[in-house]
Amino acid sequence: MIINLHTIKIADVVADYVDSDEKGVSGYGGKLNIRPAYQREFIYGEKERNAVIDTIFAGFPLNVMYWVKNADGTFEVLDGQQRTISLCSYHAGEFMHVVDGSLRGWANLTQTQKDTFLNYELQVYICEGTPEEILKWFRIINIAGMKLTDQELRNAAYYGPWLADAKKKFSKSSCVASKLGGEYVSGNPIRQELLETVLEWIASRDGLKGGVEKDPIAEYMALHQHDSNCDDLWGYFQDIIHWIQKVFPNYRKQMKGLPWGILYNEHKNDSLSPTGLEEEVARMLRDSDVQKKPGIWQYLLTKDEKYLSIRAFDDNTKITVYERQKHHCANPDCPHGKDKVWELDEMEADHITPWSKGGHTVIENCQLLCRDCNRRKSGK
Repeated sequence: MIINLHTIKIADVVADYVDSDEKGVSGYGGKLNIRPAYQREFIYGEKERNAVIDTIFAGFPLNVMYWVKNADGTFEVLDGQQRTISLCSYHAGEFMHVVDGSLRGWANLTQTQKDTFLNYELQVYICEGTPEEILKWFRIINIAGMKLTDQELRNAAYYGPWLADAKKKFSKSSCVASKLGGEYVSGNPIRQELLETVLEWIASRDGLKGGVEKDPIAEYMALHQHDSNCDDLWGYFQDIIHWIQKVFPNYRKQMKGLPWGILYNEHKNDSLSPTGLEEEVARMLRDSDVQKKPGIWQYLLTKDEKYLSIRAFDDNTKITVYERQKHHCANPDCPHGKDKVWELDEMEADHITPWSKGGHTVIENCQLLCRDCNRRKSGK
């Protein structure tokens, strides 16, 4: 791979700057693709964006940038997208900044201030090589600065028409996927978290294991990289959301962030009663023994109490019951003998009537069993 250092004035970079959904983000007289398909959306906050502009007017060195030169003579920003967009958007008058003590937009700058900005020379390494060499270099330089997420790195490897469509639907702050399922799925669309979550679900649906890299998401993306659209993924996501809304029609905020796609994959064909499930949801939300309220929906579909974190008996209750039982195991058929004396730390508190059958975590419903007896009861 060939890498050469160039000095390029901001005036050249901001020439013919365009930022639109239809045309993408470009500059440098239309020859620089500022946001390639594999790159992240703009995520700089006001503080980071202003620091870039401060650096320019102070004449301090800005961190080096990396571009890739394509065979047709155009370029792509490999590293430095956030800084480049900050510079271009300020020049385009999209925000104001304090310059020499006064809040100024581009139109309010003096000619001297404009010249200072436009004549500033950026340090840019321009790389030429194979896609494999460029991606390897991308991963290396990504160690510095704001690290790309795993999904952003996958986007670098599997860009194409499928990814362009997927990003349009899943990777914008106001994308259709966020509008449809934002109440149920956690994650920042701009950082590709929403897309990554849905890809994880659909890879599980398809039984993908991820090959040698053990990355099922990458395997799914590789299989569909050259598809003309992401209709399979988008249709699957819609099916999940519609299934949730049908099975659990009354929304609660605790429903956000659950592994809905995995639950859909495993239970979409179950015979479920929305009315009966709603009654159970309401009951368990009121139940003080249920410590993990978001686990209610997983429990109702799987019947696994681990999702609920049922409240345990406290130490005072255990001591009281221990003395009441005279240090014996409560199981009359204990294989160690009903008269064996146990230390308190050798015993475990147990619900006489299980929580699933209406038993509560109160002293009247508590018994102490030796570990062996408690394990046998739990295993039934």
